[in-house]
Amino acid sequence: MRRITRYILLEFMKLSLVMSMCMTVGMLLVVVGQEAIRQGLGPTAVIKLLPYALPVALAYVVPGTILFAACSIYGRMSAMNEVIAVKSLGISPMALLWPALLFSFLISLGAVWLNDVATWGRIGLRRVALESAEQIAYGMLRSSRSYSREGLSINVKDVQGHVLVRPTLTVYEDDDGPPIRLTAEFAEIDTDAERDVLLVSMTNGEIERGDNIRMDFPGTELIEVPLSAASGEAGGSIRPADTALRRIPGEITSQRASLEDLERNLAADSAYQLMTGDFAELNDDRWSQQHAAIAGCQARLARLHTEPWRRWANGFSCFAFVLVGAPLAVRMRSADVWSSFIACFLPILIVYYPLLAYGVDLSKSGDLPPYSVWIANVVLMAVGYWMTRRMLRQ
Repeated sequence: MRRITRYILLEFMKLSLVMSMCMTVGMLLVVVGQEAIRQGLGPTAVIKLLPYALPVALAYVVPGTILFAACSIYGRMSAMNEVIAVKSLGISPMALLWPALLFSFLISLGAVWLNDVATWGRIGLRRVALESAEQIAYGMLRSSRSYSREGLSINVKDVQGHVLVRPTLTVYEDDDGPPIRLTAEFAEIDTDAERDVLLVSMTNGEIERGDNIRMDFPGTELIEVPLSAASGEAGGSIRPADTALRRIPGEITSQRASLEDLERNLAADSAYQLMTGDFAELNDDRWSQQHAAIAGCQARLARLHTEPWRRWANGFSCFAFVLVGAPLAVRMRSADVWSSFIACFLPILIVYYPLLAYGVDLSKSGDLPPYSVWIANVVLMAVGYWMTRRMLRQ
Protein backbone atom coordinates (compact mmCIF):
# COMPACT_ATOMS: atom_id res chain seq x y z
CA MET A 1 0.00 0.00 0.00
CA ARG A 2 2.88 2.36 0.61
CA ARG A 3 3.94 1.91 -3.01
CA ILE A 4 0.43 2.83 -4.23
CA THR A 5 0.32 5.83 -1.90
CA ARG A 6 3.70 7.07 -3.15
CA TYR A 7 2.61 6.49 -6.74
CA ILE A 8 -0.58 8.53 -6.34
CA LEU A 9 1.16 11.35 -4.48
CA LEU A 10 4.01 11.53 -7.00
CA GLU A 11 1.57 11.51 -9.92
CA PHE A 12 -0.47 14.26 -8.27
CA MET A 13 2.60 16.38 -7.66
CA LYS A 14 3.97 15.82 -11.17
CA LEU A 15 0.72 16.51 -13.02
CA SER A 16 -0.17 19.48 -10.81
CA LEU A 17 3.26 21.05 -11.30
CA VAL A 18 3.35 20.56 -15.07
CA MET A 19 -0.21 21.77 -15.62
CA SER A 20 0.28 24.70 -13.24
CA MET A 21 3.35 25.83 -15.15
CA CYS A 22 1.62 25.57 -18.55
CA MET A 23 -1.60 27.23 -17.45
CA THR A 24 0.23 29.92 -15.46
CA VAL A 25 2.20 30.96 -18.55
CA GLY A 26 -1.06 31.28 -20.48
CA MET A 27 -2.74 33.16 -17.65
CA LEU A 28 0.24 35.51 -17.33
CA LEU A 29 -0.08 36.37 -20.99
CA VAL A 30 -3.75 37.17 -20.43
CA VAL A 31 -3.33 39.16 -17.18
CA VAL A 32 -0.23 41.10 -18.24
CA GLY A 33 -1.41 41.48 -21.82
CA GLN A 34 -4.77 42.96 -20.79
CA GLU A 35 -3.12 45.40 -18.39
CA ALA A 36 -0.49 46.40 -20.96
CA ILE A 37 -3.08 47.00 -23.68
CA ARG A 38 -5.49 48.83 -21.37
CA GLN A 39 -2.81 51.11 -19.95
CA GLY A 40 -0.60 51.39 -23.05
CA LEU A 41 2.48 50.15 -21.16
CA GLY A 42 5.92 49.76 -22.71
CA PRO A 43 8.24 46.69 -22.53
CA THR A 44 9.97 47.87 -19.31
CA ALA A 45 6.66 48.25 -17.48
CA VAL A 46 5.47 44.87 -18.78
CA ILE A 47 8.58 43.19 -17.31
CA LYS A 48 7.89 44.92 -13.99
CA LEU A 49 4.32 43.57 -14.06
CA LEU A 50 5.34 39.90 -14.26
CA PRO A 51 6.24 39.27 -10.57
CA TYR A 52 2.99 40.91 -9.47
CA ALA A 53 0.91 39.01 -12.01
CA LEU A 54 2.33 35.61 -10.98
CA PRO A 55 0.37 35.14 -7.70
CA VAL A 56 -2.78 36.51 -9.35
CA ALA A 57 -2.48 33.96 -12.16
CA LEU A 58 -1.69 31.07 -9.79
CA ALA A 59 -4.74 31.85 -7.65
CA TYR A 60 -6.93 31.12 -10.68
CA VAL A 61 -4.90 28.21 -12.03
CA VAL A 62 -4.37 25.96 -8.98
CA PRO A 63 -7.98 24.69 -8.44
CA GLY A 64 -8.28 23.69 -12.11
CA THR A 65 -4.94 21.88 -12.18
CA ILE A 66 -5.78 19.92 -9.02
CA LEU A 67 -9.09 18.82 -10.58
CA PHE A 68 -7.31 17.86 -13.80
CA ALA A 69 -4.76 15.77 -11.87
CA ALA A 70 -7.53 13.94 -9.96
CA CYS A 71 -9.47 13.15 -13.15
CA SER A 72 -6.31 12.00 -14.93
CA ILE A 73 -4.98 9.70 -12.21
CA TYR A 74 -8.20 8.05 -11.06
CA GLY A 75 -9.69 7.84 -14.56
CA ARG A 76 -6.61 5.99 -15.77
CA MET A 77 -6.49 3.71 -12.70
CA SER A 78 -10.16 2.81 -13.09
CA ALA A 79 -9.84 2.19 -16.84
CA MET A 80 -6.93 -0.21 -16.17
CA ASN A 81 -9.04 -2.05 -13.55
CA GLU A 82 -6.63 -1.14 -10.76
CA VAL A 83 -9.54 -0.13 -8.51
CA ILE A 84 -11.21 -3.53 -9.06
CA ALA A 85 -7.91 -5.25 -8.33
CA VAL A 86 -7.59 -3.39 -5.02
CA LYS A 87 -11.16 -4.35 -4.08
CA SER A 88 -10.48 -8.02 -4.94
CA LEU A 89 -7.69 -7.99 -2.37
CA GLY A 90 -10.15 -6.91 0.30
CA ILE A 91 -8.73 -3.38 0.45
CA SER A 92 -11.10 -0.44 0.63
CA PRO A 93 -10.89 2.01 -2.30
CA MET A 94 -10.48 4.71 0.34
CA ALA A 95 -6.86 3.57 0.49
CA LEU A 96 -6.58 4.99 -3.03
CA LEU A 97 -8.53 8.17 -2.30
CA TRP A 98 -7.00 9.39 0.94
CA PRO A 99 -3.60 10.41 -0.56
CA ALA A 100 -5.41 12.69 -3.04
CA LEU A 101 -7.68 14.10 -0.36
CA LEU A 102 -4.73 14.76 1.97
CA PHE A 103 -2.73 16.35 -0.84
CA SER A 104 -5.67 18.54 -1.90
CA PHE A 105 -6.25 19.60 1.72
CA LEU A 106 -2.64 20.77 2.03
CA ILE A 107 -2.86 22.48 -1.37
CA SER A 108 -6.05 24.22 -0.17
CA LEU A 109 -4.16 25.72 2.75
CA GLY A 110 -1.52 26.91 0.31
CA ALA A 111 -4.24 28.31 -1.97
CA VAL A 112 -5.63 30.39 0.92
CA TRP A 113 -2.16 31.87 1.38
CA LEU A 114 -1.90 32.35 -2.40
CA ASN A 115 -5.20 34.26 -2.47
CA ASP A 116 -3.78 36.51 0.23
CA VAL A 117 -0.56 37.08 -1.73
CA ALA A 118 -2.65 37.88 -4.80
CA THR A 119 -3.83 41.05 -3.02
CA TRP A 120 -0.19 42.21 -3.03
CA GLY A 121 -0.02 41.30 -6.71
CA ARG A 122 -3.10 43.32 -7.67
CA ILE A 123 -1.81 46.36 -5.78
CA GLY A 124 1.54 45.93 -7.52
CA LEU A 125 -0.10 45.77 -10.94
CA ARG A 126 -1.85 49.06 -10.33
CA ARG A 127 1.30 50.59 -8.82
CA VAL A 128 3.35 49.81 -11.93
CA ALA A 129 0.61 51.32 -14.08
CA LEU A 130 0.56 54.44 -11.88
CA GLU A 131 4.33 54.81 -11.97
CA SER A 132 4.16 54.52 -15.76
CA ALA A 133 1.53 57.26 -16.06
CA GLU A 134 4.08 59.76 -17.43
CA GLN A 135 5.34 57.31 -20.05
CA ILE A 136 1.77 56.37 -21.01
CA ALA A 137 0.69 60.00 -21.32
CA TYR A 138 3.65 61.03 -23.50
CA GLY A 139 3.27 57.94 -25.68
CA MET A 140 -0.41 58.59 -26.36
CA LEU A 141 0.14 62.32 -26.89
CA ARG A 142 2.90 61.65 -29.44
CA SER A 143 0.82 59.11 -31.34
CA SER A 144 -2.70 60.58 -31.22
CA ARG A 145 -2.18 64.10 -29.77
CA SER A 146 -4.64 63.28 -26.99
CA TYR A 147 -4.62 61.48 -23.65
CA SER A 148 -7.70 60.85 -21.53
CA ARG A 149 -8.61 58.93 -18.43
CA GLU A 150 -11.36 59.22 -15.86
CA GLY A 151 -11.41 62.79 -14.60
CA LEU A 152 -8.76 64.11 -17.00
CA SER A 153 -8.12 64.74 -20.70
CA ILE A 154 -5.16 66.40 -22.43
CA ASN A 155 -5.02 67.54 -26.06
CA VAL A 156 -1.93 69.05 -27.69
CA LYS A 157 -0.92 70.57 -31.01
CA ASP A 158 2.52 68.94 -30.97
CA VAL A 159 5.04 67.18 -28.69
CA GLN A 160 8.68 68.23 -28.86
CA GLY A 161 10.76 66.01 -26.61
CA HIS A 162 9.12 66.44 -23.19
CA VAL A 163 7.48 69.75 -24.06
CA LEU A 164 3.79 69.86 -24.96
CA VAL A 165 2.99 72.60 -27.50
CA ARG A 166 -0.35 74.43 -27.10
CA PRO A 167 -1.81 71.94 -24.59
CA THR A 168 -5.43 71.97 -23.44
CA LEU A 169 -6.05 70.22 -20.12
CA THR A 170 -9.62 69.47 -18.99
CA VAL A 171 -10.33 68.34 -15.43
CA TYR A 172 -13.75 66.83 -14.70
CA GLU A 173 -14.83 67.08 -11.06
CA ASP A 174 -17.31 64.89 -9.19
CA ASP A 175 -20.07 67.47 -9.02
CA ASP A 176 -22.43 68.39 -11.87
CA GLY A 177 -20.67 71.70 -12.54
CA PRO A 178 -18.78 72.51 -15.72
CA PRO A 179 -15.25 71.11 -16.12
CA ILE A 180 -12.12 73.18 -15.52
CA ARG A 181 -10.27 73.88 -18.79
CA LEU A 182 -6.66 75.10 -18.88
CA THR A 183 -4.81 76.16 -22.01
CA ALA A 184 -1.16 77.22 -22.24
CA GLU A 185 1.69 77.85 -24.64
CA PHE A 186 3.82 75.01 -23.25
CA ALA A 187 3.50 72.27 -20.64
CA GLU A 188 5.42 69.34 -19.20
CA ILE A 189 4.21 66.20 -17.41
CA ASP A 190 5.82 64.58 -14.40
CA THR A 191 4.70 62.09 -11.74
CA ASP A 192 5.01 61.82 -7.98
CA ALA A 193 4.39 58.12 -7.35
CA GLU A 194 4.76 58.46 -3.57
CA ARG A 195 1.87 60.94 -3.44
CA ASP A 196 -0.02 59.27 -6.35
CA VAL A 197 -0.12 62.58 -8.19
CA LEU A 198 0.26 63.49 -11.86
CA LEU A 199 2.00 66.87 -12.15
CA VAL A 200 1.29 69.09 -15.17
CA SER A 201 3.38 72.26 -15.30
CA MET A 202 1.73 74.80 -17.67
CA THR A 203 3.37 78.04 -18.89
CA ASN A 204 1.57 81.26 -19.94
CA GLY A 205 -2.06 80.22 -20.19
CA GLU A 206 -5.58 80.72 -18.94
CA ILE A 207 -8.12 78.92 -16.78
CA GLU A 208 -11.80 78.64 -17.70
CA ARG A 209 -14.78 77.20 -15.92
CA GLY A 210 -18.13 77.62 -17.61
CA ASP A 211 -18.98 80.92 -19.25
CA ASN A 212 -18.41 83.18 -16.25
CA ILE A 213 -15.01 82.23 -14.85
CA ARG A 214 -11.89 83.03 -16.86
CA MET A 215 -8.44 83.96 -15.57
CA ASP A 216 -5.06 84.41 -17.25
CA PHE A 217 -1.90 83.25 -15.52
CA PRO A 218 1.57 84.40 -16.58
CA GLY A 219 4.59 82.28 -15.81
CA THR A 220 4.24 78.63 -14.78
CA GLU A 221 1.26 77.03 -13.03
CA LEU A 222 1.57 73.55 -11.49
CA ILE A 223 -1.58 71.42 -11.76
CA GLU A 224 -1.87 68.30 -9.58
CA VAL A 225 -4.18 65.48 -10.67
CA PRO A 226 -4.48 62.30 -8.52
CA LEU A 227 -2.75 59.43 -10.27
CA SER A 228 -5.64 57.15 -9.39
CA ALA A 229 -7.91 59.33 -11.50
CA ALA A 230 -5.35 59.62 -14.25
CA SER A 231 -5.08 55.88 -14.44
CA GLY A 232 -8.76 55.23 -14.42
CA GLU A 233 -8.86 53.90 -10.88
CA ALA A 234 -11.07 55.14 -8.12
CA GLY A 235 -9.27 56.85 -5.33
CA GLY A 236 -9.82 56.44 -1.64
CA SER A 237 -8.99 53.70 0.80
CA ILE A 238 -7.75 50.26 -0.27
CA ARG A 239 -10.50 47.91 -1.37
CA PRO A 240 -11.28 45.03 1.01
CA ALA A 241 -10.42 42.60 -1.81
CA ASP A 242 -6.91 44.11 -1.91
CA THR A 243 -6.36 44.11 1.86
CA ALA A 244 -4.07 41.48 3.37
CA LEU A 245 -5.70 39.09 5.86
CA ARG A 246 -3.47 40.28 8.70
CA ARG A 247 -4.68 43.85 8.17
CA ILE A 248 -8.40 43.10 7.95
CA PRO A 249 -9.06 43.03 11.76
CA GLY A 250 -7.49 46.48 12.09
CA GLU A 251 -9.46 47.75 9.10
CA ILE A 252 -12.68 46.41 10.66
CA THR A 253 -11.93 48.20 13.93
CA SER A 254 -11.16 51.44 12.08
CA GLN A 255 -14.26 51.14 9.92
CA ARG A 256 -16.47 50.54 12.95
CA ALA A 257 -15.04 53.62 14.63
CA SER A 258 -15.73 55.69 11.50
CA LEU A 259 -19.29 54.36 11.31
CA GLU A 260 -19.93 55.16 14.97
CA ASP A 261 -18.59 58.70 14.45
CA LEU A 262 -20.90 59.24 11.46
CA GLU A 263 -23.91 57.90 13.35
CA ARG A 264 -23.12 60.03 16.42
CA ASN A 265 -22.77 63.15 14.29
CA LEU A 266 -26.05 62.42 12.53
CA ALA A 267 -27.84 61.83 15.83
CA ALA A 268 -26.37 65.00 17.35
CA ASP A 269 -27.34 67.11 14.32
CA SER A 270 -30.85 65.66 14.32
CA ALA A 271 -31.31 66.29 18.04
CA TYR A 272 -30.08 69.87 17.67
CA GLN A 273 -32.50 70.62 14.84
CA LEU A 274 -35.40 69.11 16.80
CA MET A 275 -34.49 71.10 19.94
CA THR A 276 -34.28 74.38 18.04
CA GLY A 277 -37.46 73.64 16.10
CA ASP A 278 -35.73 74.18 12.76
CA PHE A 279 -37.63 71.39 10.97
CA ALA A 280 -37.01 72.87 7.52
CA GLU A 281 -33.28 72.23 8.00
CA LEU A 282 -34.04 68.50 8.30
CA ASN A 283 -34.91 68.44 4.59
CA ASP A 284 -31.55 69.86 3.56
CA ASP A 285 -29.45 67.93 1.01
CA ARG A 286 -26.66 67.40 3.53
CA TRP A 287 -28.83 64.85 5.37
CA SER A 288 -28.97 62.63 2.30
CA GLN A 289 -25.21 63.01 1.99
CA GLN A 290 -24.74 61.91 5.60
CA HIS A 291 -27.03 58.91 5.08
CA ALA A 292 -25.12 58.01 1.92
CA ALA A 293 -21.82 58.20 3.84
CA ILE A 294 -23.21 55.89 6.54
CA ALA A 295 -24.51 53.44 3.91
CA GLY A 296 -21.11 53.42 2.20
CA CYS A 297 -19.36 52.82 5.51
CA GLN A 298 -21.72 49.94 6.35
CA ALA A 299 -21.19 48.40 2.91
CA ARG A 300 -17.40 48.49 3.29
CA LEU A 301 -17.68 46.99 6.78
CA ALA A 302 -19.76 44.11 5.38
CA ARG A 303 -17.19 43.51 2.64
CA LEU A 304 -14.38 43.48 5.20
CA HIS A 305 -16.24 40.87 7.27
CA THR A 306 -16.85 38.77 4.14
CA GLU A 307 -13.32 38.88 2.74
CA PRO A 308 -11.58 36.35 5.08
CA TRP A 309 -14.41 33.84 4.59
CA ARG A 310 -14.24 34.33 0.81
CA ARG A 311 -10.51 33.66 0.65
CA TRP A 312 -10.76 30.52 2.76
CA ALA A 313 -13.68 29.30 0.63
CA ASN A 314 -11.77 30.00 -2.59
CA GLY A 315 -8.73 28.17 -1.25
CA PHE A 316 -10.68 25.08 -0.19
CA SER A 317 -12.32 24.81 -3.59
CA CYS A 318 -9.27 22.61 -4.35
CA PHE A 319 -10.36 20.06 -1.74
CA ALA A 320 -13.99 20.21 -2.89
CA PHE A 321 -13.00 19.71 -6.54
CA VAL A 322 -10.95 16.60 -5.75
CA LEU A 323 -13.71 15.21 -3.52
CA VAL A 324 -16.04 15.32 -6.53
CA GLY A 325 -13.57 14.66 -9.33
CA ALA A 326 -11.88 11.55 -7.95
CA PRO A 327 -15.01 9.35 -7.46
CA LEU A 328 -16.52 10.63 -10.72
CA ALA A 329 -13.38 9.63 -12.65
CA VAL A 330 -13.45 6.19 -11.02
CA ARG A 331 -17.11 5.77 -11.95
CA MET A 332 -16.54 6.82 -15.58
CA ARG A 333 -13.63 4.34 -15.99
CA SER A 334 -12.21 6.33 -18.89
CA ALA A 335 -8.53 6.69 -19.72
CA ASP A 336 -9.42 9.82 -21.70
CA VAL A 337 -8.55 12.45 -19.13
CA TRP A 338 -10.28 15.26 -20.99
CA SER A 339 -13.60 13.43 -20.99
CA SER A 340 -13.43 12.96 -17.22
CA PHE A 341 -12.24 16.52 -16.67
CA ILE A 342 -15.00 18.09 -18.80
CA ALA A 343 -17.67 15.83 -17.28
CA CYS A 344 -16.62 17.06 -13.83
CA PHE A 345 -15.78 20.66 -14.65
CA LEU A 346 -19.01 21.52 -16.49
CA PRO A 347 -21.27 20.81 -13.46
CA ILE A 348 -18.82 22.73 -11.29
CA LEU A 349 -18.96 25.62 -13.74
CA ILE A 350 -22.77 25.55 -13.81
CA VAL A 351 -23.39 24.95 -10.08
CA TYR A 352 -20.36 25.88 -8.00
CA TYR A 353 -19.37 29.27 -9.37
CA PRO A 354 -22.92 30.73 -9.55
CA LEU A 355 -23.50 29.59 -5.94
CA LEU A 356 -20.18 31.11 -4.90
CA ALA A 357 -21.02 34.41 -6.61
CA TYR A 358 -24.49 34.36 -5.02
CA GLY A 359 -23.09 33.83 -1.52
CA VAL A 360 -20.36 36.44 -1.96
CA ASP A 361 -22.75 39.10 -3.31
CA LEU A 362 -25.33 38.63 -0.54
CA SER A 363 -22.64 38.52 2.13
CA LYS A 364 -21.02 41.72 0.85
CA SER A 365 -24.39 43.46 0.81
CA GLY A 366 -25.08 42.34 4.40
CA ASP A 367 -28.19 40.32 3.46
CA LEU A 368 -26.52 37.06 4.57
CA PRO A 369 -23.88 36.37 7.23
CA PRO A 370 -20.26 36.28 5.98
CA TYR A 371 -19.94 32.49 6.25
CA SER A 372 -22.59 32.15 3.53
CA VAL A 373 -19.77 32.27 0.97
CA TRP A 374 -19.19 28.61 1.91
CA ILE A 375 -22.56 27.58 0.42
CA ALA A 376 -20.95 26.48 -2.85
CA ASN A 377 -18.19 24.53 -1.07
CA VAL A 378 -20.64 22.78 1.25
CA VAL A 379 -22.87 21.76 -1.68
CA LEU A 380 -19.89 20.43 -3.65
CA MET A 381 -18.47 18.57 -0.65
CA ALA A 382 -21.89 17.00 0.07
CA VAL A 383 -22.12 15.78 -3.54
CA GLY A 384 -18.55 14.48 -3.34
CA TYR A 385 -19.27 12.64 -0.08
CA TRP A 386 -22.37 11.03 -1.61
CA MET A 387 -20.45 9.96 -4.71
CA THR A 388 -17.62 8.56 -2.59
CA ARG A 389 -20.08 6.51 -0.48
CA ARG A 390 -21.62 5.09 -3.65
CA MET A 391 -18.21 4.19 -5.02
CA LEU A 392 -17.26 2.37 -1.80
CA ARG A 393 -20.51 0.38 -1.75
CA GLN A 394 -20.40 -0.71 -5.39
